[in-house]
Amino acid sequence: MRFLLIGLGVAVVVWLLLIGALIAFGRRAAAKDLATLVPNLVVLFKGLIRDPRVPRSAKVWLWVAAVWIASPIDLVPEFVPVAGPLDDAIVAALALRYLLRHADPAAVTDHWRGDPATLERILRRRADDQGRNPAG
Repeated sequence: MRFLLIGLGVAVVVWLLLIGALIAFGRRAAAKDLATLVPNLVVLFKGLIRDPRVPRSAKVWLWVAAVWIASPIDLVPEFVPVAGPLDDAIVAALALRYLLRHADPAAVTDHWRGDPATLERILRRRADDQGRNPAG
């Protein structure tokens, strides 16, 4: 349990440092997106895990992603700038991609608390992927 708390603490510090760096370099919009992304993903994952419209296989991937992100054990340690949080972001993206391919998009929309434009971009990407691969 102690390692989990340390890992979460390190992840939060890195997250805050990245937000501060974006603000320092004049990228306020990107800083705002990053600042709200993690809380929005937590709310989204929590809601989708409990939603009966989400297939069990997608819920398994959401659990795997949640445990991976919360775990202090990573392929690249969190304290490594930029690359540290990258494996967590990749795991979250893969879980969301799987979810978007196998779950009702309305379930995702119902649980998203972030900027609707961000979700629209994600869902539009899903539609583009299905257009290229009808078996999707």
